[in-house]
Amino acid sequence: MKKLLKFLSSMGFAITLLVVLAAACVVASFVTQGQSAAWYAEAYGEGTANLIVGLGLDDAFHSWWFLTLTAFLCGNLLLCNLTRLKPLIARTKREADPSAALSGPADAACEAVADPLPLFERLRLPKPKAYEIEGKKVLFSGKNRLGLWGPWVCHLGILLLILGFTLGQLTHREYTVYGVPGDTKPIGDTGYYLTIDDFEVQLREDDTVAQYVADITVFRAPQGSTTVPDNMSDTVFVNHPARLYGFKVYQNSTGYAARITVNEEGTPLQTTVVCAGEGIEIADAPGLRVYLNAFYPDFYLQPGVGPMTLSGRMNNPAYLYSITYRDSMVGMNYWQEADGPITVNDYSITFSEPQSYTLLQVKTDRFQGLALLGGLITLLGLILAFYLLPAKAWAVADETGTWTVYGQSRKGGALFREAFERAVKGEKL
Repeated sequence: MKKLLKFLSSMGFAITLLVVLAAACVVASFVTQGQSAAWYAEAYGEGTANLIVGLGLDDAFHSWWFLTLTAFLCGNLLLCNLTRLKPLIARTKREADPSAALSGPADAACEAVADPLPLFERLRLPKPKAYEIEGKKVLFSGKNRLGLWGPWVCHLGILLLILGFTLGQLTHREYTVYGVPGDTKPIGDTGYYLTIDDFEVQLREDDTVAQYVADITVFRAPQGSTTVPDNMSDTVFVNHPARLYGFKVYQNSTGYAARITVNEEGTPLQTTVVCAGEGIEIADAPGLRVYLNAFYPDFYLQPGVGPMTLSGRMNNPAYLYSITYRDSMVGMNYWQEADGPITVNDYSITFSEPQSYTLLQVKTDRFQGLALLGGLITLLGLILAFYLLPAKAWAVADETGTWTVYGQSRKGGALFREAFERAVKGEKL
């Protein structure tokens, strides 16, 4: 059992796991993730598709083998830290023990020193404390003992980072909410609702988009409920997500929406705002549907190319629409207000109020904080490991009152020896 634990906590095992995980990530990067078996069969052929699906390469980062490798890596880091904790505590204590320093090796030494205090000062060590050990006068000082904990803290941070990311990937949820200002829609099956209070597409002088800005409100209960909604509001724009009730709301994309109005023999029948790609079924004619396929704010039909918009301004608005009956295409065309109503049997159809809709991506990750904490702890470990170099010096007096000064650094011994030699020469570090 001891041999097994030693192997599982060894650096060699950790490096092997990292190499295998890196190779798996490279292989997975060549396979499109999250598609159906039929899609892979069409893209790669039946045999390769069976191999991809069988090995879980269609969702590699959630596959059993990837999670198993990750679990072994976490176990390795945990065992490594547990087995090294007690020796590290003892080592830290020894660094502050002048008796241990006297019996241990030194990286540098300087004999026949009349006053050792300036040397301690030039080494940037705290003022030494006086001891009497085995009948000898000893001055001892040390610094940066926390630097010994750098690798241990770094391992802990990496462990938390991996756990937070892995658990987040396994439990995170993503939802899409889109609509125009005034729309209130559910956030999936979470029981929360999102209202789009306002949405603006900000344009530059050259008509290019400067920013997409959405004002949103998240409700604990839908509008009209007997429960008083507990609201949280924020503004979302590109690269600035909102954080509400544990959700992160991103401004993902946008498009155009318009109002479809249907009259029957001159009498208003129904009116609905739809986004491009959506449609409505005419109330009195089951199976008869009208779709808004696309909208062009500054419409131009370029010969041999097709429809396009010359700018983002509402200079020449046009609607691409289609009409189906029981999923069979009846017709498709462009419509502008000057054309007059579209007539289908006894119904007249018009489009109006073109506006931009926003598409918001809503994510929830309960372990994001754990991953962030792991990243901060890893950074702390790196700072401890590379910027806090443990060092100590001790001076021992002989019978004549002359001192011999010794120095040691548990990390960066060569650098410490160089610094010690410069300090002996009287140079400031």
